[in-house]
This record gives sequence, structure tokens and C-alpha cells, in this order.
Amino acid sequence: MVDSLQQRHGVQVLMCDPAGQKVVTTEDVLDLIGWVFLGAELVAVPAERLDEQFFTLNTNFAGEVMQKFANYRLRLAVIGDISRHLEASSALRALVHESNAGSQVWFLPDIEALDARLSTTSARTP
Repeated sequence: MVDSLQQRHGVQVLMCDPAGQKVVTTEDVLDLIGWVFLGAELVAVPAERLDEQFFTLNTNFAGEVMQKFANYRLRLAVIGDISRHLEASSALRALVHESNAGSQVWFLPDIEALDARLSTTSARTP
């Protein structure tokens, strides 16, 4: 699989390949955001593609990533098991909880959870 645009519950989603390039720098983030010009509304990134610094909040990388997505009005979904990171950081647990309560950034365990979230969100959108 390669990164590809998919229509999911009325939303154009860039589905990132788990084996794709690791997201390590803000330039890597901008490469993903570039898909907005091809119609992406949401980017689903497997957790394993995110560099470890993303989950270590004192590096500020997660904040930079989330801000870049917000600036381009593009939603982000981090897909996969991040439990080991959550166990190590109460700050990350709080960020995930707060993010999942909103509509801009979600941390979800799998694609099925993304589809469920999109179907609920799409049902509320006129």
C-alpha cells in the first residue's frame, strides 16, 4: 500500500501507509499537508510513522505538528496503539483525552475507530 486518498463517510482521507516515510521533521509534516491541495480533508497517520519525539511532549514536536495541521484547516488522526506512550506520560494522556473530545486531532486505535468517528461526525454535518 502507498499513501492514498480515500473517500470515507463523505470525507476525503489521506490514508498513510504504515511502511511509509517516518515523520521526523516539520518538512515531513508539510509533505503530508501538501495533500490538502489534492483534496484531502483529514490525514490518517499510523502511530508507527511518527518519530518518538512526537510522543515526548517536552520536545514540542507534537504541538508543532498539530499547529501546522490547524493552520491548513486539515484534520489529523493518529491511528494505532500508543498505550506504551500513554503509560509513560500523564501529560500525553491529557492531550489525547482533550484532542479526542474535539474535531481537529484524534488518537484512535484502528481504522475501524476512524470509520466510526467519521460516520458519527458526518451524520451531524448538514
